[in-house]
Amino acid sequence: MYKGQLSLIEGELPYQVQATALLIGGDLVVMVYGGDKPHVGAVAVSIPRPSLDDPGVISATTSVYALVGHKEDELAKKMADKLASFLNRKVVLTAGIHVDNITAEGIRAIENNCIKVMEQLLKQLEKSSNGSN
Repeated sequence: MYKGQLSLIEGELPYQVQATALLIGGDLVVMVYGGDKPHVGAVAVSIPRPSLDDPGVISATTSVYALVGHKEDELAKKMADKLASFLNRKVVLTAGIHVDNITAEGIRAIENNCIKVMEQLLKQLEKSSNGSN
């Protein structure tokens, strides 16, 4: 099993996204941040559970707290839910990405970089849990 801290970066400034992950026992804490002013904009807590549609599949229940004036709640929920479901472990994820005067294209670039960094994280954690690290 992976031990220590894992840090990943995806994309180019100003739309670059970083993720830092730390396994704490069987639980996972992830910080997703970037842009001009990284911060904590939302916190998601995701708990894996059997799917309501198919108990043989792992799903997750996720709760999110968005800080006033921040819009990272949907991103935090989506990422934490995916990580908890795929890894079958409790996840706490913070997200805070800010770019001044961002365009719709910039928002899409950040969203894509978040997907890419999450995929990297899933691969690294899956590989380490299979004893490949």
